[in-house]
Amino acid sequence: MFALKSLKQWSAALAATALLAGCASNPAPVANYSFGGSNPPAATSAAPPPVAGSSGVQTFGLGGHANGTVGASGYTVARGDTMYSVAFAHGMDVRQLAALNNIPPPYVIHPGQVLKLKPTSAVETTGPAVAGNTAPAPAAVPPRPVTQAPVTTQPSAPVFGPVNTQSMTGNGVAPAESESTVAAPAVSVVPAAPAAAPTTVPPPATQPAVPTPPPGATRSAGGITWQWPANGKVVGGFEAGGGGDGAGLNITGNIGDPVRAAASGTVVYSGNGLIGYGELIIIKHNDTFLSAYGHNSKRLVKEGDHVSAGQEIALMGASGAPRVELHFEIRKDGKPVDPLGYLPGR
Repeated sequence: MFALKSLKQWSAALAATALLAGCASNPAPVANYSFGGSNPPAATSAAPPPVAGSSGVQTFGLGGHANGTVGASGYTVARGDTMYSVAFAHGMDVRQLAALNNIPPPYVIHPGQVLKLKPTSAVETTGPAVAGNTAPAPAAVPPRPVTQAPVTTQPSAPVFGPVNTQSMTGNGVAPAESESTVAAPAVSVVPAAPAAAPTTVPPPATQPAVPTPPPGATRSAGGITWQWPANGKVVGGFEAGGGGDGAGLNITGNIGDPVRAAASGTVVYSGNGLIGYGELIIIKHNDTFLSAYGHNSKRLVKEGDHVSAGQEIALMGASGAPRVELHFEIRKDGKPVDPLGYLPGR
């Protein structure tokens, strides 16, 4: 009896061992319910591979326009520019340019800085209607009626002779007149006006070719004592509203001839960054007046130097010009004026 019970226990243990071995060879699947469902979430798509040769960092160019050019946002300062040269190139007063850009004296600017050349335009209040604006258009004003004055009809029959001696009858009809009583109309002869003498138009005056101004000749104008900046013949004059050569005087000479300051002041530009002027010097005389000296072969002063009237500041040349000459300008509040109105007579 004991042997039979032991045999059953041994059989049961052997069956359990076989069952456990089967479970270990084929484990049951385990469901993951941590994302709220019986299926796991789809895997996220992998990032695209980097472009060949790319470092993965996107770079952007600098804003504005380099090399001292003008763009939609304004003027980009180039190396060598000063506030005075930028204002000079655009026909502006330096104080106006500084005020537009909130730059206080001494007007320090840097390469790459963008300067506004005109104020930002305000929103037009009288411009075209915006889409969605249902404001009614102003009512048309009816034309005023034109009232004509009454027309007085003149008698069609002409009256000959004096009429102050004629008498009228009661019915308003003049009595019959004989041929002897009717005076013949008087005929007055008006003498012909003498022919006007022909008007002689003088030929236009030409620039005098005086090679040298009187030594030490000066003229006070605009609160400044001026003198000629160079000896030589004036071959190009000022033109109101003109640009280029017409903004001043062109004075010929020989290469290396002295160029002198037309009045005392401070050098605010000495360089060659303004196209068309070559080697250029600009002198500030006061808050109103500047003078400019272009096409030099050599500049002898630098920015910040104080110069006296008549001091040699450059040597005449042909930089930026087809011939040897000095291009001389006077600017008043940033605008060119005729130098002959300030220089002494020759």
